Amino acid sequence: MLLACTGLSAGYQGRMIVSDVTISVAGGEILALLGHNGAGKSTLLRGLFGLLPGRSGHAEVAGRSLDGLSPREVLTNGLAYVPQERSIFPKLTVAENLRMGAYALADASLVPARIEAALGLFPRLRERFGQLAGTLSGGEQRMLEVARTLLLDPKAIMLDEPSIGLAPRMADQVFEVIRGLAAQGRAVLLVEQSVRRALSSAHRAVVMEMGRIVLEDSAAALSADDRVARLYMGAAGKSFAKG
Repeated sequence: MLLACTGLSAGYQGRMIVSDVTISVAGGEILALLGHNGAGKSTLLRGLFGLLPGRSGHAEVAGRSLDGLSPREVLTNGLAYVPQERSIFPKLTVAENLRMGAYALADASLVPARIEAALGLFPRLRERFGQLAGTLSGGEQRMLEVARTLLLDPKAIMLDEPSIGLAPRMADQVFEVIRGLAAQGRAVLLVEQSVRRALSSAHRAVVMEMGRIVLEDSAAALSADDRVARLYMGAAGKSFAKG
């Protein structure tokens, strides 16, 4: 497995939000994290990326331990993270934003080729290469965030709500890119508000409730699970933990 954690617990100011979570994602695989707001999905991603100092448990990428590493060290060891909040530099151009993504790259001679490879995935960004990032549409800004993470050629990438605030057509384009990242052999860990879109793109999915994993199966199986329908398709239903 390219990305894995075992017994991971994490939270804020001494309060554990995620408890004893164990997951793994293979190269070329998309794993979707499902759950209502407050279930711990974003906390899990932040914990994996080294943003929560009280994290416990073990995490690794391509066999390299991430335990005790800073976010910068996590990134240089092969795990990238695109948070839910916009993280572009609005007053810099697309080109400048992309170059910022290579700030930790030891060999500067690799930057032009890495930028070209990223633009190959995002032709729209090539068209707007000299444009200020703050003038891009929401979908284009999200594409820029993903493209920027690729400058360090990560083995695994985590995306938190990549389609939030996007029109359906633009969200579909973003998910096409996400599937392309997996097709390149990267491990993708995905939190997504649209359960239908997540399950249609993912290979496997896990359901979180109150900081714990309560169900794990193939995306196809969960798409056909009536408990998923009750929880996410508008009906009240029972929780997985109780049902």
